[in-house]
Amino acid sequence: MTDASTHTPATASRWRLLGALPFAAACLVLVNALYIFLVALGNITDYDTNFAFVQHVLAMDTTNFGGAPGEGLDPEVMWRAITDPVIWNIAYIGVIVWESATAIVLIVAVVLFVRGYFGRGFGSARRWASVGLVMIVLLFVGGFISIGGEWFQMWRSTSWNGLDPAFRNAVIASIGLVLLHLPSPAWRGRDDEA
Repeated sequence: MTDASTHTPATASRWRLLGALPFAAACLVLVNALYIFLVALGNITDYDTNFAFVQHVLAMDTTNFGGAPGEGLDPEVMWRAITDPVIWNIAYIGVIVWESATAIVLIVAVVLFVRGYFGRGFGSARRWASVGLVMIVLLFVGGFISIGGEWFQMWRSTSWNGLDPAFRNAVIASIGLVLLHLPSPAWRGRDDEA
């Protein structure tokens, strides 16, 4: 026999949220936060591994003419190459700072989702999560796909092409954004707009 005092309407409502839209959105925000945190941590603690990626993309030294190895570099686009190690480091540190800031924003969103789960509303969590997920999309679509992929012709590289992982990361963040902005009565709470 269960104690009726432990099954209040508020408690029952919280359990129903596990199958509702806010919980699904919070889970996607959590995995994006975990992912971008681990990426930033890895780039900080193992600087050289992904620095080589940034160096080769910016230097365009693996950009193959015609896309086939051994055909040489395309002289029509090689003027875009950046060969200064100082700029490589500045660009890489900028990426790390962006990733770290994104991780912080998404971690704050996760904390706010937990608060929302306990009746505080999801308005703040949705706003913070939206900012963080847009930061991921900007990094991977704006930085990796647009600038790295097109401007620095990363798509032509046979050894330093990060377009597929960038696309995957952008899609996962975008799905989270869609979930965050779907209408649902489950989003409402006491201080939802506070």
